[in-house]
This record gives sequence, structure tokens and C-alpha cells, in this order.
Amino acid sequence: MDAIKVIQVKEDVRANNDRAADALRERLRDAGTLLINLMSSPGSGKTTLLSATLDRLSYELSIGVMEADVDSDVDAHTVASHGARAIQLHTGGMCHLDAAMTEQGLRNMGIEGLDLVFLENVGNLICPAEFDTGAGAKVMILSAPEGHDKPLKYPLMFEVSDLVIVSKMDVAPYFDFDLEELQKNVRMRNPNATILPLSAKTGEGMDAWCDWLRKAVKEWKV
Repeated sequence: MDAIKVIQVKEDVRANNDRAADALRERLRDAGTLLINLMSSPGSGKTTLLSATLDRLSYELSIGVMEADVDSDVDAHTVASHGARAIQLHTGGMCHLDAAMTEQGLRNMGIEGLDLVFLENVGNLICPAEFDTGAGAKVMILSAPEGHDKPLKYPLMFEVSDLVIVSKMDVAPYFDFDLEELQKNVRMRNPNATILPLSAKTGEGMDAWCDWLRKAVKEWKV
């Protein structure tokens, strides 16, 4: 019997994407533009956080936002009204963005003069963590109402993130949420991740978040 050729399609696709992501990352570094891959589940407060961030930083940093969704352009209009250069990316049903899709978005939005670009990835705790977009930093948001056990259920998302933002801390007392337990669970998956509790509504933790961004942009340009 003839041997059957086996092709590791998934592995090949990831390898090609990783090479494209590395190349995009280098081009962004040469341009002095930091791309942040912002990931979370739907409803965690990504757009609310971005709007509050733009209100604080758009006067000192030039910021672009790429909003990735299956459909609609609601979020792009929202962040544009807060001073961002914005573009909406429709994924055609896909639950994540890869390096090629990210590059297409950047090319159409234009990065000239931008210090910082946020890629608000599709709301999902699984797929976005699996694909390198070419970002210089990965930030994930976990809202307090989602619970402190999520690092145990969705480990890869927490393993790949440089910063874990715990959002909606203003409503944490109304839910069965234990910040110390969350911190322990994150450390179990990623000892090097920075954990930042905040509330975009009350302003708690926003200064620390903006300082983190300023430092990240400065280090990216070195």
C-alpha cells in the first residue's frame, strides 16, 4: 500500500502567520508606532475603557484604534468621537484577527504620525489568544462580573498577556468576585503578567493604566 502523505495544515498556517507577525512588528518598530492587541470577552468594557483612555491621553499621544467585529461600525464611531483615528474591521464571521488582517487594517487606516494603535480584537477568550497579530504588547480585560476563575478555564489568554486589566471594579462588591483569588489564578498561568484593577466609570486605576501606556510607548521608540 502506498504511503499516505500527511500535511500538518494547522501548524503550517500558524507558522506562516508568525512570520508575517514578526515582519509587521519590525515595520511598526521602525515607524515608532506601538500596536497593542486588546482582547477580552464581549461586554468586558473594551470600548468604554478606550474612550476614557482617549479622553486622558489624546492630547499628548497620537492614537489610532482598529475596531474588529463581525458586523456594525458602532464602536469605531464611538472611539472616533473621543479623538482617535479609527477604522472598523469586519471579520466575516471569524472569531479573531491574524497578522495579515491586522496589516490590512493598518494600511487602510494609516499609521503616519501615530504613537499608539489599539487593536480591539473580537470579543472572545479563546481564538484571539491563539494568533499573533504583530502587536508589540498584548493586553486582556477581565471584568469583575465574569468571575475570578477565568484564568483556570481559559489559560492561554492569560499566558500570552503582558497586562491583565480587571475592569468594572466599581461593581465588584455586587458579584461573587475575589480579587486576591483572581491574582493567584493569573500568577499560576503567567507569573510575569502585570495585574491592574480599574474602573473606567469611577476613574479608579486609570492613572496607573495611562502611566503603563506612556512607558510602553516610550520603550517601544527606543
